[in-house]
Amino acid sequence: MLGLMDDPDPQTGKQKPILRAYSIASPAWDDELEFYSIKVQDGPLTSKLQYIQEGDQIILRPKPVGTLVHDALLPGKRIWFFATGTGIAPFASLLRDPQTFTDYDEVIITHTCRELNELEYGRCLIEEIRQSELLEELIGENFHSQLKYYPTTTREKSNKVGRITDLIKSGEAFANLGTAPINAENDRAMICGNLAFNLELKAMLEAFELKEGANSHPRQYVVEKAFLD
Repeated sequence: MLGLMDDPDPQTGKQKPILRAYSIASPAWDDELEFYSIKVQDGPLTSKLQYIQEGDQIILRPKPVGTLVHDALLPGKRIWFFATGTGIAPFASLLRDPQTFTDYDEVIITHTCRELNELEYGRCLIEEIRQSELLEELIGENFHSQLKYYPTTTREKSNKVGRITDLIKSGEAFANLGTAPINAENDRAMICGNLAFNLELKAMLEAFELKEGANSHPRQYVVEKAFLD
């Protein structure tokens, strides 16, 4: 939970905290915390958060929670990270975690946004990962060949236009990626997006016979329930 103190109440002068759930985008080994947020002009928190300066105080609740962790999945050969919008944040952390590349032979990140500029964070992230000397040292010089990046837009024209769910249903996503369709024996998945996206993708993965897991009961896929677009 990340937040700021609200403006003082004009009658009482008291302040209340404004808190929202954010995924930590930095990897577990980093000594800094990184967060990824959109700017909402009249948003209760982001209207203020976007103007903070170095040295300003923020509120950070000490206990992190969430389902997008490796321990919530059974061993597999290929992992899918499905994200919309700022839902890419937890995968920014996992994609910089050496365990992701040692646990799986193939790592696929899909990122669907409305506009092309909303994909920029993910594009820069993938470029950074592919050039990471640290990951190369820890995993091996060919680790980046395990990583496949599949960005799509739904409103603005781009190299790939379409909702990832539609592209999976049609088989176009698998053809574009040069990979086999999802199957429960080899594939594991994590989902972080808006509620409608989460529900649709959950149903699709269940149709592929993947079962939802949890930290206490590992299965084939998990969903971040705290994220809403």
